[in-house]
Amino acid sequence: MSAATLIVIYVAVLLGGLIGLWVYSEMRRHRFGPAHTEDRIFRCSKCGFVYTDDPDVDRSRCLHCGKLNDPIVF
Repeated sequence: MSAATLIVIYVAVLLGGLIGLWVYSEMRRHRFGPAHTEDRIFRCSKCGFVYTDDPDVDRSRCLHCGKLNDPIVF
């Protein structure tokens, strides 16, 4: 075996190991990470308070001042 072949094999094994670790960590992060919440986000137009409410609520009352607000659309 030539030196160039050994270097290519060494680099390929290293890259394969790094890609394997990356895939494993991504799978682990998705499995144990926080689940995406379906709650809607609201921002009060009177006092500026940001809060969440259930996904089936179209308008929500602010917890600080009591004003009805529409959800934030991203």
